Amino acid sequence: MRLQYVSAATGAAWVRRGFQSFARQPLAFSGMFAAFLFFVFVLTLLPVIGPLLLLALLPLGSLGFMIATRQSLGGQLPLPSAFIEPLRHGAPRLRAMLMLGVVYAVASVAIIALSEWADGGALEALMDVVADGKATPEEVAQRLADGRLQLGVAMRLGLAGLLSVPFWHAPALVHWGAQGVAQSLFSSTVAMWRNKGAFVVFSLAWLGVVLSLGVAANLIAALLGQAQLVTLLAMPASLLLSTVFYTSLYFTFADCFVDGDDAVPPLPPTDAAPQPPESTP
Repeated sequence: MRLQYVSAATGAAWVRRGFQSFARQPLAFSGMFAAFLFFVFVLTLLPVIGPLLLLALLPLGSLGFMIATRQSLGGQLPLPSAFIEPLRHGAPRLRAMLMLGVVYAVASVAIIALSEWADGGALEALMDVVADGKATPEEVAQRLADGRLQLGVAMRLGLAGLLSVPFWHAPALVHWGAQGVAQSLFSSTVAMWRNKGAFVVFSLAWLGVVLSLGVAANLIAALLGQAQLVTLLAMPASLLLSTVFYTSLYFTFADCFVDGDDAVPPLPPTDAAPQPPESTP
């Protein structure tokens, strides 16, 4: 697959296309995200090994949504089976995909350990105090003002952001481009750097969507005099936006890479009109 340059404005188009794709088949994509969350919940029930497996399978999860979006563009119905589709394409790609998951899990654990060392456990202590429900606002404010906590949070966000760069396109490059682990991580990093303007706009556009929705919800609640309305809408709204975000990931890949090998199935054009779903007897 060949890397190509896109303009910064394309980042906003990725968000728009994500909403358009979701709007065409909202129930199918919502069902996929519900299945994803259920699988996450099951893994969290497993002591020790569960969280590690969850970290290792996150790259496969994001790729599953890319595959589902591509299927939707081709007129097919997105199904949870898209999550295991990458495991059906031969031993070399399977090994590369599993190795990507292992590398991602190891790097994530390293980030968590380093951040906990930096904040001295301040974040975990704050979460325990909040979960207990008995802390006074002054106690919570005092913990929030802890410089170690701020350092730890900054490290978590910064290092997690850096980790996302090589892994953003890597699973898709393994699946559709038949690249190895090292090559896919390198290609993803180069693509993110070369098209950094588009990804900055993409991030800002999503931030704008989230903030706009929050402001609108608070404004409506204030006009209706129903403050609890914001709390009631927060969870479904966050689930909706999370689903649309994962739906938009495919477009960040399809615009940054074009097929350079006839052996690779062509990517559906991201601006093409959707084909009608195939009818089943």
